[in-house]
Amino acid sequence: QISKMFGTVVVGAGIAGLARIRDLMNPMPSSPSEHLKLFGFVSRRSFGNINEAKQISLEDALSSKDIHAAFISTENRSHEETIRMFLEAGKHVLVEYPMTLSAKAAHELWEMAEQKGKVLHVEHIELLTEEYKQLKKEVAGKDLVKGTLHFTGHVLDENKSGFPAFSGIARLTWLIDLFGDLTVTSATREKQKDKNYSRMTVHFQTSNKKPLTWIEERGPGMRREKKINFCFTSGCLENFPEAPRSSVGLFMQDQNLFAKKLLGQVSKEELAAEKWRILRCLDLAEVIQQYCEEPEKIYS
Repeated sequence: QISKMFGTVVVGAGIAGLARIRDLMNPMPSSPSEHLKLFGFVSRRSFGNINEAKQISLEDALSSKDIHAAFISTENRSHEETIRMFLEAGKHVLVEYPMTLSAKAAHELWEMAEQKGKVLHVEHIELLTEEYKQLKKEVAGKDLVKGTLHFTGHVLDENKSGFPAFSGIARLTWLIDLFGDLTVTSATREKQKDKNYSRMTVHFQTSNKKPLTWIEERGPGMRREKKINFCFTSGCLENFPEAPRSSVGLFMQDQNLFAKKLLGQVSKEELAAEKWRILRCLDLAEVIQQYCEEPEKIYS
């Protein structure tokens, strides 16, 4: 097992792709990541080399016997097609969230990975932040009365990043991970094209019929920020608990987790729970999109 090495390729050289290249070239000593070896990267733009990493063609990445796994860091819109190509070529896949922009595609790809015996891993660094880990400890064991998670951020190009319920799925993932399964009770979306402004408001119920609200708001000059207001029978939490800085970068933590899966070091229970969470969030994202895109109901 010690000598088992997995050749990898990074697809996409944007911010996430460059972080992936850096982390693959500098694995944490004595971590599972030492079993990953970067063979190159694929990009539509031509770079030649990035540091020591060499640019290779998509065809070579798919056909090379030396490449066992692909890290997909392209724009959201092209995740589905790229995952499918690499699974069909018999490669393991790590993909940045959201895995796809449709729930149906996500279920199909997951089934395909299982049939081929390949690892399909979706990055969820939002669950790895110290801020989140502290929040989860704080919430554990408390009885929710009601809650709101409000995210603001800069404008996204929806043609590339998809509908806000998908591009913002990190927030949905938090809510499901903190409070268990949710049901969408309503969802609306306000858009001001001229101002480049968008606000999606989603109302959920927990399995105990408690209300949760998720607001995803984006516009020019909006700071990237999350606000919480979770009220429990014991009182309300309106600020994030103090959290230490982690010594290990988020992408590196995620890379270690992927490597552990490749090495067969993650339990069946953990894998099943993660699969449920990822697919459930994508199912809900689709329900939210359908609610928001329904034509206005006209009451006579």
